Amino acid sequence: MRISEINALSLRDYVVGFVLFAAACLFSYFYRDARLNNVSGITGHAGAVVFLYEQEDLDGLIGRLNEAEIGFDEPHFRWAAKTFSWGSFHPGRYDLTGEQTYENVLRMFGNGLQTPGNVTIHTGQWEERFIQRVSGQMRFTEEELHAALRDTALLEKYNLQEHQMLGRMLPNTYEMYWTITAGQFVDRMLSEFDRTAVQPYAERYEELRMSVDQITTMASIIEWEARYDNEKPTISGLYWNRLNNRWRLQADPTVSYAIGERRRLYNRDYQFDHPYNTYRIYGLPPGPINNPALSSIKAALFPEDHDYFFMVATPEGVHTFTRTYADHRRESRKWQQFIREQTAIREQRERDEAALREEMREIEDEQQAMDQ
Repeated sequence: MRISEINALSLRDYVVGFVLFAAACLFSYFYRDARLNNVSGITGHAGAVVFLYEQEDLDGLIGRLNEAEIGFDEPHFRWAAKTFSWGSFHPGRYDLTGEQTYENVLRMFGNGLQTPGNVTIHTGQWEERFIQRVSGQMRFTEEELHAALRDTALLEKYNLQEHQMLGRMLPNTYEMYWTITAGQFVDRMLSEFDRTAVQPYAERYEELRMSVDQITTMASIIEWEARYDNEKPTISGLYWNRLNNRWRLQADPTVSYAIGERRRLYNRDYQFDHPYNTYRIYGLPPGPINNPALSSIKAALFPEDHDYFFMVATPEGVHTFTRTYADHRRESRKWQQFIREQTAIREQRERDEAALREEMREIEDEQQAMDQ
């Protein structure tokens, strides 16, 4: 064989080898790219959310994904994390509903690109319940929120006192990042209150010559009394009638707040010496007794014009409003009779249930004796 033939064969082999090598590289590249960018690499069920409470490494992240029942191939996910050099992941709330690529998910956790969540502030809460419910939705603790509500910097910023804070925690559903601090949360809520419940009604506060705290305090009493929004302006008018005529407010919710229990009140409770007991003090109590809804604040600002001074609850969950004490006594007797009837029904039901339990025990004892 001539040298020229050998050289030609080698060149041809070289070209073929190069083409095969290039094809292999391209196949490897596209296969790798397809695995990394597989749109269904991570699959979350509807409403799938992953919480990272602290900074996590890859093992920690995978554990959280498994806890949330996220669908993924763990070896592929580990290989993708190594390929993209992701090994540390930030605390946060992450929405993983639907399908996503490994790269997108790793970047989300690695850069702390968390998803805002809804935080619901319930209506008419005492401070303890408010703290429990809110902290249960956020990363901060009950202790941290309790301290934030007394933070001197925030109190000075908004020119408030401690007992005025709760009344400004306006009920609504807000979008917030789960990792905000308790102080940031309170700051946001105070800002929302000012924007929603103060600024739009600035002229009305001025017209009434009432402070925001006075209106919020009245609104908190209305909030406690009213089950339905359409009654709130009527209740507001009744209480303002009392105050404007130099009566004691005599609002049962303030007595419940003073004794620290939500229960039926007894005669002795009305004598309890406390600055919030409006059966003993004149005027409004020192501050709000809960966090009223905006509808209650508006009712306090715009009371219904009438000459009612008394009200009593009805079995339907609303109130009967009266002008004179004699009318009030008549309506009160109806309510008291209803309470007595309901108490008798409950007690009889309890007796019947106890008798049934005793009868069942006797039957069981007899059956056991027969079996022996």
